[in-house]
Amino acid sequence: MDTFWAVVAGLVPSIGVGLLFWFAMRKIVRADRNERAAQQQFEQARSERAEMND
Repeated sequence: MDTFWAVVAGLVPSIGVGLLFWFAMRKIVRADRNERAAQQQFEQARSERAEMND
């Protein structure tokens, strides 16, 4: 039973770091996606205003 807990103690930090990395990358990718969508809406609104002023 001691071997089991030694293995668990060895794996938990690696799993924790892996989860932190996954959450960070997920947050970065979602932020990039949202920023690209906002930029596209801004560009579209700007081009519509430019067409109305012409």
